[in-house]
Amino acid sequence: MAARRFVVSGRVQGVGFRAFVVREACALGLAGWVRNLADGRVEALAEGDPAALAKLAEALGRGPLLARVDRVEGSEVPVKGLSGFRQVADG
Repeated sequence: MAARRFVVSGRVQGVGFRAFVVREACALGLAGWVRNLADGRVEALAEGDPAALAKLAEALGRGPLLARVDRVEGSEVPVKGLSGFRQVADG
C-alpha cells in the first residue's frame, strides 16, 4: 500500500477533470479524493497498490478529452487508510 498526492496544471477545471479522476481511480481500485484548487489546478490524493498509482499518474497526464494537461506533480505522502474515491470541496 502506498499513497501519492498529485497536482495537475493546465486547462483542468470546467472540463470534467474531477469526474474523470474519480472514474479512473475507482477502476484501478484506489481510495482517496480529488478537488479543484483556487489557482486553477486540480489536486488529488490516492492510496492503493503502487502499480495502480503509476497507472493513475499516466491517466492524469492524459486527462479527459477537453482538458489540456501541462504538468503533473506527484509526491509520496503517508497512507491514511482512506476508503472509496470521491470529489471533495474545492480548496
